[in-house]
Amino acid sequence: MRRHDWTGFGALAAFIVSVIALACGSLGWAFVWFVMSAGAALLTRYWSVKYPAPMPHLLRWTLLVPRGTHSPDHLKQILEPHGGERILEIGPGVGIHSLPVASAVAPDGQLDVLDVQQAMLDDVLRKASQAGIANITAKQADAQKLPYGDQVFDAAYLIGVLGEIPDGRATLRELRRVLKPNGRLVVGEVFFDPDFIALGSLTDRTREAGFAYERKVGGALTYLARFRPA
Repeated sequence: MRRHDWTGFGALAAFIVSVIALACGSLGWAFVWFVMSAGAALLTRYWSVKYPAPMPHLLRWTLLVPRGTHSPDHLKQILEPHGGERILEIGPGVGIHSLPVASAVAPDGQLDVLDVQQAMLDDVLRKASQAGIANITAKQADAQKLPYGDQVFDAAYLIGVLGEIPDGRATLRELRRVLKPNGRLVVGEVFFDPDFIALGSLTDRTREAGFAYERKVGGALTYLARFRPA
């Protein structure tokens, strides 16, 4: 696992102990454990930003935790997938968004899913097969150098992934290259991810890559933001 996974679980454990201590009336110990939790959380944030890396396949179960506006319905609301389109998903995880989006562009459309971990892609394809969905194409590759031609996608999206990529700016430039002139890009972020990117920072990064901000779903701490090629 990544080093910040260990400190992240440590922060969560310390917070739970502090709550238990508070419930038992031990204010002193509750404060001590809370301080330890806060310290571990800060260290988790520091390491996740300094040493970005993809979520290990071992931790894929954490993707099943509800994430508010990151639901498939919210994604489809802002992405607006249409039948016959070709869409790219970077970092599909276990396919929570992949299957609904692939269904939305069927039968003539296609969803391309890309990940550096073949195990994640295998999970998506297995679930798609079980659901009878046949229009998902998987490719193991680095998002910093997308293995696709110019202007081939109608839309693309990344949910909780951009901060895990060592050079996220390179990925945004690549997305600008592979999207059609009228394409859409949706980026999702949630505050409890240690590599969370605030909307203001994301808007700056996408502007540098040649995108313009359109709108978002959600608030400052959990959002899906939509951009278009400028």
